Amino acid sequence: MIEIAIGAIIVALIFDFVNGFNDSANSVATVIGTRVLKPIHAVGLSAAMNFIGPFVFGVAVATTIAKGIVSPDDITVYMIVGGLAGAIGWSTLCTYFGLPISNSHSLVGGIMGAGIAGLGFEKLVYGGLTKVFAGIVIAPIGGIIFGLLLTTLIITIFANYKPGPVNKTFGKLQIISSAWFALTHGANDGQKTMGIIVLILFSAGMIPELDMPLWVIFAAATAMGLGTFFGGYKVIKTLGVKITKLRPYQGFAAETGGGLMLAIFAVLGIPASTTHAITGTIMGSGAARRKRAVRWKVSRQIVFSWLITIPGAALMGIGFTYLIHLFV
Repeated sequence: MIEIAIGAIIVALIFDFVNGFNDSANSVATVIGTRVLKPIHAVGLSAAMNFIGPFVFGVAVATTIAKGIVSPDDITVYMIVGGLAGAIGWSTLCTYFGLPISNSHSLVGGIMGAGIAGLGFEKLVYGGLTKVFAGIVIAPIGGIIFGLLLTTLIITIFANYKPGPVNKTFGKLQIISSAWFALTHGANDGQKTMGIIVLILFSAGMIPELDMPLWVIFAAATAMGLGTFFGGYKVIKTLGVKITKLRPYQGFAAETGGGLMLAIFAVLGIPASTTHAITGTIMGSGAARRKRAVRWKVSRQIVFSWLITIPGAALMGIGFTYLIHLFV
C-alpha cells in the first residue's frame, strides 16, 4: 500500500504541475497582453510568487479539498488515483485547445467521479461541494464587478491626465499587481494538491489525522511553481489578447481585483477558480472602457468550458476509476 500511495502522490504532483502549466496564464496574461513584461520575465515572477502563496495564506483550502468532496474515511488510494487521472486528462485536453478552464474544478470533478464510481453518491460531502459551487457562481460575477469598479475608479481619478504618463505609471504598478495575483493564485490553487496528498496519506494509513506536514506544502508549491514557469502560452494568448485589448491601467485593475477575491476565498477555505476570477476581472476592465471592447463571443466560449469542466472531469474520473479496479 505504501508503494501505491507514493505513486499516487507522484500523480498528484504531476497534476499540480499541469495546474500551474494551464493556470500560468491567469497571473501573467494581462501583464504580457499590455506588453509591460516579456513572457519569460512574467512567468518567472509568477512562478516565484506561486511558490510563496501557500506559506502566506495558510491551508484552509487544502482542508476543504481533503474533507469536503468525498468522505475521507471511505475513499481509497485507488479511487484518488482514478480521480487525479481524470483531472489531469481533462486539464491537459483543455490546455491543448487553449481553453482557460478551471483546474480546481477539474480536480473536484475528477475526485467526485472517482467517489461516485467507487462509493456511490451517498458518500459525497455535499456541505463541502456547496462551497465549491458557490465559488463557481461568485468568482466570475464578482470578478466582473471588481474589474468594472476598479477600472471606472481609475478612469475617473486620472481623466484629466495625459495617457502617456498614466500608462507608464500603471505599467510599473502592473508588475506589482501581477505578482499579487500570482501570490493569491498559489494560495488558492497551490493548496488543492496539498489537500489531495494529505488525503492519500490518510487513506493509506500513513498519518493518523488529516493534518498538513510541512514537506507536503514544499512539494506542492514547487510543482506548481515549475508548472507555471513552463506555462501554456495558448491560454496566455486567449486571456491576454483574445478577450479584449487591455491597457496597463486595465491590467492593473484586473489583477488587483482578481487577487482580492482569491485572497478572501483562500482565508474562507473556498477552493475558487483563479481562471474564473481573472477572466471576470478582465471582462469587467474591458467593459468599463466600452462594452464593445470585450469580445463576447470568445467570452461565451470560455463560459461554456467552465460549465462542462466538472461533468467532463467527473466522467473521466469515473472511467479511470473503473479501469483501475479492473486490474486491482
